[in-house]
Amino acid sequence: MAHMIWKGAISFGLVHVPVQLYPATKSEKVGFNLLDKRTIDPVGYKQINKRTGKDVTRDNIVRGFEYEKDKYVVLSDEEIRAANPESTQTVDILAFVDAPDISFLYLDTPYFLTPDRKGEKVYALLREAMKSSGKVGVASVVLHNKQHLAALIPVGPVLALNTLRWADEVRDFDEFKLPAEGAKAAGVSARELDMAQKLIDDMSDTWDPSKYHDTFRDDIMALVERKVREGKTEEITDIEAPRESRQSADILDLSDLLKRSLGRGKSKPASGSRKRAADDEAADETSDADEDSGSTAAPKKSRSTRTSRASTSGGKSGRAAAKSTTASRKRRAAA
Repeated sequence: MAHMIWKGAISFGLVHVPVQLYPATKSEKVGFNLLDKRTIDPVGYKQINKRTGKDVTRDNIVRGFEYEKDKYVVLSDEEIRAANPESTQTVDILAFVDAPDISFLYLDTPYFLTPDRKGEKVYALLREAMKSSGKVGVASVVLHNKQHLAALIPVGPVLALNTLRWADEVRDFDEFKLPAEGAKAAGVSARELDMAQKLIDDMSDTWDPSKYHDTFRDDIMALVERKVREGKTEEITDIEAPRESRQSADILDLSDLLKRSLGRGKSKPASGSRKRAADDEAADETSDADEDSGSTAAPKKSRSTRTSRASTSGGKSGRAAAKSTTASRKRRAAA
């Protein structure tokens, strides 16, 4: 249901027709919101200084009229309000003119006027009189604190109010390079004109707006509906969510990964230690062979002692390994 814009009256002479004003059209254009693709949050409008790129607070924003390139006259809100026309809530008819005299180039925004406060009879009287005369009313009206020129037009059962562009808002034909008017002056032959007229006759039809559709909007809406049915939708998400750590086979917390790395470093011997441990093992095997042959070499160390010695850090481990190696060489020489 359309929302009423204001209540007022159509006024001409001493006649007042109480009416209500409604928008006659509704927007069916396809609109897209700007979103942050990371979170699907709406992206808002930011006011910045175009030269410096810095933010400008609302308190520092004023209105200026550019009278020359990069030259402005600053106007206060009070000065602008003083220039606004007084809102009278009336559609003041200035004259009645033949409907074809108003070019469609001047038509701007249409509205519907409906009767108000038991004004149905006088409303119907004005509507039928205008239909009989073939006239439309040229009127002055204030909408949204702005003065408009408008055409009052009977359309079926309703009186329509169509705001009009002012004369200086429509460009003059002289601004454009156009062929001369008239077939002969434009170099069009009678045969060519006849063929063009026949083509127009073949394609002539009655006006039915329901025959025509915004195919772009239809295609976009069909695509949106299909994606909704398939579950291919996005919702606003918390921007912090992607930062949460998750323990899994593939994704590890950094601190946990570092702890594991340090643990491996402590339990894994260096290459030099591995070589010394191998020498110790060889020395032990030689010592066992010496005992079996009755050698007088020093008795074999127990395995617990060897393990304790191998795990000792720093210089002690190096000196112990060196002594063990020397002893092993002496036993082999004695054998």
